[in-house]
Amino acid sequence: MATQESGTRAELHNGRNETPEERADRQWAELLQEVRVAQTGVQVLFGFLLTVAFTPRFAELGDVDRGIYLATVLLGSLATGALIGPVSFHRIVSGRRIKPQTVTWASRLTFTGLILLLGTLAAALLLILRVVLHDGIVPWLVAGVLAWYLACWFVLPLWARYRLTSRD
Repeated sequence: MATQESGTRAELHNGRNETPEERADRQWAELLQEVRVAQTGVQVLFGFLLTVAFTPRFAELGDVDRGIYLATVLLGSLATGALIGPVSFHRIVSGRRIKPQTVTWASRLTFTGLILLLGTLAAALLLILRVVLHDGIVPWLVAGVLAWYLACWFVLPLWARYRLTSRD
C-alpha cells in the first residue's frame, strides 16, 4: 500500500502514488499513443475515400451508392477532425495548468472519433461490397463485420472493465 507524503500526493484507487498533475501527464501520454493509432488509420482511409470520386468507375455509381459514398466521406471527415482534435486542444491550452481537464476533453474527442470511425468503416464496407457483389448478402456481411468491430472495440473492453476491476 502506498504512503501519503505530507498530504501532497494522492493515492489512486489502483495503488499508484501520484499527484493529480502526474496522473494527468501519464494519462495524456497514454491517450496520445492511442490516438496515434486511430489517427493514422482514419487519415489513410479518408485519403483513399477522397480519391474515389476521381476514378472512372465513380460515374457508374447509382444514386444510392453515391449517397453511401457521400455519407462515408462525411463520416471520415468528422472522424478525422475528432481524432486530430486532442492535438489542437492540447496546443491551445498548453501551459494553462488545466492538464486534467485537457485529458478529459481529449478523451471525449477520441471516443467520439472512434464512434465516427466505426461509422466510416461500416459505410465504406457497405459501398465496396455493394459495388463488388451486387447481392442481398451484403447487409448481412456488413452487419457481421460491424458486430465484430463492436465486440473488439467496446464489448470486450467493457466486459473486462466490469469483470476484472474491483468495486470498492
